[in-house]
Amino acid sequence: MRYSFIIPVFNRPDEVNELLDSMLAQSVTDFEVIVVEDGSSVPCESVCDKYAGRLNVRYYFKDNSGPGPSRNFGADKALGDYVIILDSDVVLPPDYLAKVDAELQTESCDAFGGPDRAGEGFTMVQKAISYSMTSFFTTGGIRGGKNKLDRFYPRSFNMGIRRDAFIALHGFSRMRFGEDIDFSYRIIGKGYSCRLFPGAWVWHKRRTDFDKFFKQVFNSGIARINLEKRHPHSMKLVHMLPMLFTLGVVCLSVLALLLRFTAPGLWWMLPLLPIFLFSLTVFVDSSVRNHSLQIGILSVEAAFIQLFGYGLGFLSAVWNRCVLGKGEFSAYEKTFYD
Repeated sequence: MRYSFIIPVFNRPDEVNELLDSMLAQSVTDFEVIVVEDGSSVPCESVCDKYAGRLNVRYYFKDNSGPGPSRNFGADKALGDYVIILDSDVVLPPDYLAKVDAELQTESCDAFGGPDRAGEGFTMVQKAISYSMTSFFTTGGIRGGKNKLDRFYPRSFNMGIRRDAFIALHGFSRMRFGEDIDFSYRIIGKGYSCRLFPGAWVWHKRRTDFDKFFKQVFNSGIARINLEKRHPHSMKLVHMLPMLFTLGVVCLSVLALLLRFTAPGLWWMLPLLPIFLFSLTVFVDSSVRNHSLQIGILSVEAAFIQLFGYGLGFLSAVWNRCVLGKGEFSAYEKTFYD
């Protein structure tokens, strides 16, 4: 067996159905699929049963423990030379595994990852969120890889690693957010080779509305401080950019408000100019890339939600972890571990 797909899932049977359906179209067929139900109240076992005989799929149900331990559970059952970790909200293009195979035959490596894209069937909000998560002008610039600001670290929505390396590293930690970056740090820190496979991309639905998106990026901001605590000196200046953006927008807005009541004419608008230029850049770039002015407008909202959410989560973690000295689990027990 060459590849083992590991898919942890929590209350998302419809997403699992779409992902498994996309696996039927893979041109490379030497793979198995392991679906790990993480204590869901709405299980997907019946969905997996539909694909019996068409896919080499195995389904397991376990008590809820979070994504990291669920992936470890699946890897323990895997038979492939490589395990490929996918989130349940992705869909594979037909040549996904062929692209992975070609990259490994060209230049083998111990671990790898691929990018993500928005599908044609995604809602406008999903496309706007996808833009903000991949654009150079937002935190896409700190996700690593080609044309990015930081080194590439595989993410769990599309991550592969040799099974023996996975076992040697004891897999993912119990972190609820940032556990994939933590794992990538340990992969690279132990000297394993790791590469970006640009052609092995997936469609990634991410969050379906802005409220859920804010919670996701807020938790990602918290995770950055937790990662620094686990891996000292891993934080770079680029990881602080969302926090600096958040503070900068607040300060400029306050300054504009003060000038509004103290300065003559339109001088009060001057501090708002950088905010306007950033918004215009995102609007134009997203509109061109998505061929839609409406998505361009939504992308501006998504960008501010992403940067503010991440920045506020970052500041919250600085206060709780660094100032108050709380532990990783105790500081956010209600957020991650209830």
